[in-house]
Amino acid sequence: MKQLKTLLQSIDHKGYPAYKSLKGSYQFGTYQLIIEHVQGDPFAAPSRVSVKVSGEKAGFPKAYYEMKHRCIALEDQLLRLFQKQIEKYTFKANGSGKSGLIAVCSCGQEILERSACSVSGADGEVRIHFAVGFPANGRSINARELEKILFQFLPECVEQTCLYANLDQMRLKKVIELADDQAYIRQQMKQDGIIAFVANGAILPRESGVSQRPMKGAIPFKSPKSMEVTWNLPHYGTISGMAIRKGVTLIVGGGYHGKSTLLQALQWAVYSHIAGDGREYIVTDDTAFKIRAEDGRSICNTDISLFIKNLPNAKETASFSTLDASGSTSQAANVVEAIEAGSKVLLLDEDTSAANFMIRDQLMEAVVSPGKEPIVPFIRRVRGLYQQEGISTILVAGSCGAFFHVADTIIQMDGYEPYEITEQAKKAAENYPLNFDCNAALDWKKHERTITFRKKRGRDGRGSKMKTMGRDGFLINKENVDLRYLEQIADGVQMTGIAKILDCLQDEYLGQAVSVSEIVDKAIISIQKKGFAQAIKGSNLTDMAVPRKCEICGCINRYVKMKEEH
Repeated sequence: MKQLKTLLQSIDHKGYPAYKSLKGSYQFGTYQLIIEHVQGDPFAAPSRVSVKVSGEKAGFPKAYYEMKHRCIALEDQLLRLFQKQIEKYTFKANGSGKSGLIAVCSCGQEILERSACSVSGADGEVRIHFAVGFPANGRSINARELEKILFQFLPECVEQTCLYANLDQMRLKKVIELADDQAYIRQQMKQDGIIAFVANGAILPRESGVSQRPMKGAIPFKSPKSMEVTWNLPHYGTISGMAIRKGVTLIVGGGYHGKSTLLQALQWAVYSHIAGDGREYIVTDDTAFKIRAEDGRSICNTDISLFIKNLPNAKETASFSTLDASGSTSQAANVVEAIEAGSKVLLLDEDTSAANFMIRDQLMEAVVSPGKEPIVPFIRRVRGLYQQEGISTILVAGSCGAFFHVADTIIQMDGYEPYEITEQAKKAAENYPLNFDCNAALDWKKHERTITFRKKRGRDGRGSKMKTMGRDGFLINKENVDLRYLEQIADGVQMTGIAKILDCLQDEYLGQAVSVSEIVDKAIISIQKKGFAQAIKGSNLTDMAVPRKCEICGCINRYVKMKEEH
C-alpha cells in the first residue's frame, strides 16, 4: 500500500504510459488490490482492476458457499452490493476521457454465474473484478485523482461489500434461502414429471418492452385448480401454483389476454430471479428453448428431413446447408438443433413462427397436393417428438384450433387469468377432425452432426478481435455473428461469454471435424471444474456470464466460418 502511494507520487504529471509501472499486487489491510491491465490512454477502454479478500477476513459462513446454487446466489448479491457502492464514486475523480470511471458488470433480474465476482468454494475467498479509468489531464497523469480512487473510494466500497460483519446479514440469509427454495422446486419438478411451475401470486407482465422489472398494478397469477400443485419449500413454507407437465401444452385466448406474456415468463424462468422480481417462484426446465422462424440465418449440415423433404431443386435436406434460410427451413433447423443441444422442452409462439411450417389446412392440401409440398408441418410431428424422443412442447396459438387435437393440456388466458379448458376444447374439436394420424411414428432418427471450423485468425496473426453488441450478437475479426433471435440470452455480458467460448473452441478445434454438442459439453465441464477464468484462456474477467449449452450451440450453428462434414 505504501509502495503504491510512493509510485503514484513518482509518476504524477508524467506521460500516460508511465501508469504501466503500477501493474501488480498491493496489500491494503483487509484486502489485496491487483492492477491487472493498464489502459493505453485516458480515452481507451478503462484499466482492469480486482480486489481479493481472504476467506478468513471476509468471514462468510461456509454453508453459504459450499453448495453451487448458494455460491452463485452469494456472488450475485455481493456483485449487486458492490455495483451500488461504486455508483456513489464513479466520475468523482476529475480528468479527461474516461478518467474517474469506476464500473463493474451490471446485473439484471436474472441470477447468473458471472466472472466479475467469485467466492472460492474451498475457503470462501472473495474476488471482484472491475474497471477504473485512470485519471489524466490531457495525456498527463493525474496521480492525485487516482490516489483518491484507490485510497479513499475503493476501501469504503470493499468494506461495505466483501466483509460479512458489515452486511445486512438477515437480508443475505434471505438471498441464500431463496436460492435453496428455487433449487428445491427444480428438483421436485424433475421428480414429478413437471416441465414448468408458476406460483400463485407471481407477477408476469414487465414494466415495459425495454425493462424487465415487474409491472406495477399487474394482476397476480392464480393457477387453475385442476393444474395446481402444492409443495412445502425448505424456507418459504407452503407454496401452490400451476404445474405444466410433460407432453404437449397449448396456450390459447384472445389477443392481449396474456398468452405471450405467460410464454415469455416461462422462457426466462430457465434462470432463477432475484427477490421482488415477481418471477422468483416461476421455474422452467433449464433445457427449455424458444423456437422461432429466423429468415436469413446460416445453416450448416443440419438434418431437417424431419420437416422438409424433396425440395424441387433436389437439394439434400438430410444434411442441409445455406447462408440464407427461409422462415420454414430456419425454424426446422432451430427445432433439430435444439434437440441436438439436449433441449427437452420446445417453446413456440404462433406470432413468431412460419405459418407454413406450423400447419397446412385441408383446403390447401386439396388444391396443392401433398406430393407437391416439401414441408411436413409441425402439427404432424409434435406428438411423435414427445412419444419417441421425450421432447415436450409449450405452444401459444391464437388462430388455429387444429392444435387442440394434438395437445395433452389446453390453457386459456382470459384477462391475464389462466383456465384449463382441455375437456371442452377436445369436445369442440371433434366437429373438425384431422385428416392425418397425429400419433404416427417419426420416420427420422438423430445422427451425430459434425462441423469443421475454418481459418479465423486476423492478418496480423495476433488472434481474434471481438466486440459485443448487447444481446444482438458480436463481431469477431470484423465478421458479424447475428444472434438476435436466440431470445434467451440474458444480457450483453452473457453474450460476451458466448463469444469468448466460441473463440476458445476455434483455437482448440481449428481444422478438425467435431461434434457441436460434444465440444460444447467439454467446454461446460471445463468451466464447472476450473471456473471461467482458467477454462477460457485470454478472457476479460470483468464482463462475462456463463451461458447455457443451448445458446453456445446456437452461436456455433449460426457462425458461417465453418464447413460441413458428411
